[in-house]
Amino acid sequence: MTSTAIFWLQILTSIMVFGVTAAWYVWPRLRTWPRNSALIAMLYVHVLRYVGMVLLVPYMIDPRLPESFRSSAAYGDLIEAALAFCCIVALRGGWRLAIPLVWVTNTWGFVDLLNGLRGVIQLNVPRFDLGTSWYIYTFFAPLVVLSHIMIFWTLLSRKSWKS
Repeated sequence: MTSTAIFWLQILTSIMVFGVTAAWYVWPRLRTWPRNSALIAMLYVHVLRYVGMVLLVPYMIDPRLPESFRSSAAYGDLIEAALAFCCIVALRGGWRLAIPLVWVTNTWGFVDLLNGLRGVIQLNVPRFDLGTSWYIYTFFAPLVVLSHIMIFWTLLSRKSWKS
């Protein structure tokens, strides 16, 4: 099996495992919480996206991987992490702009993720030596995708949430 096939198989497996876990355990529990508390819990996944900065560390990843891809992914993730943290503060503080900020943050993060996916496919990223960054793509990114979907779902169905 090629490294590209293994890469995508691991991503799909992670999506399946996280999806089942979310559907059976996480989502039913979050639905019993107030909407803002549930959003805070889901946003914590995105605060950890600062780990994407590893793409800029010399010798941690194949130097043949284009700088434009590495910079875009790393700084996009860092911005998402900072925005997610701001959302958590705003939600905990009960700020009026908290929900619009969550919309902006989740949209930014999801578009950044789609942009990264486009780059992964165009460059066939698994053919490069990703070092430990392999786990960001095959383990953490699927969790981030699922969290984005759950946040959008929560924002769109706000009337059914506990207050």
